[in-house]
Amino acid sequence: MELGMISSTWIGTKVGLEEGIRRAKEIGFDTYDIFEDPLDIDDATRTLIRDTCADAGLPIRSVVCVAFGIVDFNPSVRRFTLDRIKAYVDQGAYFGARNVLLVVGEYFWDGEVFPRSAIWDLAKELVAQAGEYAASKGLEIVLELEPFTEALLKDVDELARFVREIDHPAVRANADISHLHLSGASFDDVKKLTGLIGHIHLSDCDGQVHGDLPAGMGVTPIREYLAAIRDTGYDGTVSIELEYSPDPGQIVAWAQRAYDGTAAIMRELGVRA
Repeated sequence: MELGMISSTWIGTKVGLEEGIRRAKEIGFDTYDIFEDPLDIDDATRTLIRDTCADAGLPIRSVVCVAFGIVDFNPSVRRFTLDRIKAYVDQGAYFGARNVLLVVGEYFWDGEVFPRSAIWDLAKELVAQAGEYAASKGLEIVLELEPFTEALLKDVDELARFVREIDHPAVRANADISHLHLSGASFDDVKKLTGLIGHIHLSDCDGQVHGDLPAGMGVTPIREYLAAIRDTGYDGTVSIELEYSPDPGQIVAWAQRAYDGTAAIMRELGVRA
């Protein structure tokens, strides 16, 4: 497996775009994921990201898209959302990425006004279209498990069901390790994702709330989850997710700690490429 990080680590810090890429390489990461909305940056910035990563020897594996409009029932919002996801796919293709990491939305109005089954079907329809477009560009859509009460993909069972019901080779799962823990997934539950995993996020947490902590600072059994993921046959990228550090001035040390802790676990398991 490769060990990467997501550029969102630097959000809210003084580390800029180019410096963030070079710092990631200096720390020791193998790959980089990009958290930049294609509708909010220009071509010059895209070129800067691509060229800086190439110069640093840090290949881009994933671009991250949060798209809550996937569950919106308004046609205009759905058209915009699909076009925006396609823009992420195009940006990913430009970067030479392998996938668009897609965060799907949540059930709204407690399912009392618009039925949960209808919201589920709306999401499937739009994600299937996104998957078809991604495939045409040589990418995949990977869907993140979100361990929140109203999230559509709130646990392993719902994530696996969603991917299987869409049944498209370019629509796969992202098994976020701290999210697995927060959702109550057992190590055996990970087997349900065999053949479906396209990407991995990794962070630690306190076992109660979403935290994005460096490995070893929380209680997530990272080693055991990563071993279970390995046993599914997955051998791709593991990307560390660190957002909103409690001390932005020490973000580089925070990222180094995350790298060191995760790299040590991967060495113990013998999975680091």
